[in-house]
Amino acid sequence: MAESIQEILKQIIGQISSQVQIEHIIEDKPVPSLRRAAPAVQKTGADITTINRNSLTPKTRFPEPEIQPEADLKPESSPTVITPKISVRTQKAAALATAVPEVALPPEMEALRSKVSTCEKCSLCQTRHNVVFGVGNPRAELVFVGEAPGEDEDIQGVPFVGRAGQLLTQMVEEPRSLGIKRSDVYICNVLKCRPPENRNPESHEIECCEPYLKLQLELIKPKVICTLGKFASQTLLKSQTPISQLRGKWFEYEGIPLLPSFHPSYLLRNASAKKESWQDMLALRNKIDELRDRPD
Repeated sequence: MAESIQEILKQIIGQISSQVQIEHIIEDKPVPSLRRAAPAVQKTGADITTINRNSLTPKTRFPEPEIQPEADLKPESSPTVITPKISVRTQKAAALATAVPEVALPPEMEALRSKVSTCEKCSLCQTRHNVVFGVGNPRAELVFVGEAPGEDEDIQGVPFVGRAGQLLTQMVEEPRSLGIKRSDVYICNVLKCRPPENRNPESHEIECCEPYLKLQLELIKPKVICTLGKFASQTLLKSQTPISQLRGKWFEYEGIPLLPSFHPSYLLRNASAKKESWQDMLALRNKIDELRDRPD
């Protein structure tokens, strides 16, 4: 009898439990447990999840991270290729050097150039990029002699291709001045290598290079020489007289008429002196015409 009563009670309790679960599921309420409740657990900031009855998986309350659309995704950048910048000045110098035609040298002049190209008589050979021998007509009537190569000349291996060289070219080719093509004259320097930072030539450097200059002039046999600036004029004239007193006066070097004039780089810094240099160019033209008319 007791056992049958227990069975009836179990059936009644089961029916009541099922009914309660159904009502709470319909009303979307938590289903109460018929078992003894577990001890309360203190909630912390880490306890941020609830149970989804459908999937039984944690559902975070933090916002989902935004996913960038594929169209906005930037491709990985390719390695940057650094192209060295070339100054306008260097570009002009290179263009002028390219415009100067290569002239076949007589054997003696070619042998001299080959010798100078390997010269190591002074310390300038350690800092130079190129030996700057000379350029132009090896049989020219007129030879211009400067003091030393500058930065552009050292890079190109050709004398007077920088700003000063461009001014000299204008002075030589101007019809109202000399009216001669640059390629028809010969241009060189006392020093064949650039002094560091374009400093002034030193006496021992001039002593090492002067024999090369003398040989050049002997082989060319010009009718007239024009020295440009202090160092070229004082070297060939063996004088310490300032260029301001030498300029515009005729002298002789080994029986060749020689006219000192200002260096073109000085004219770039002192535009007022261009008038005097213009007069020197006219004097050179008159002297060349005079020597051409003179019978040998």
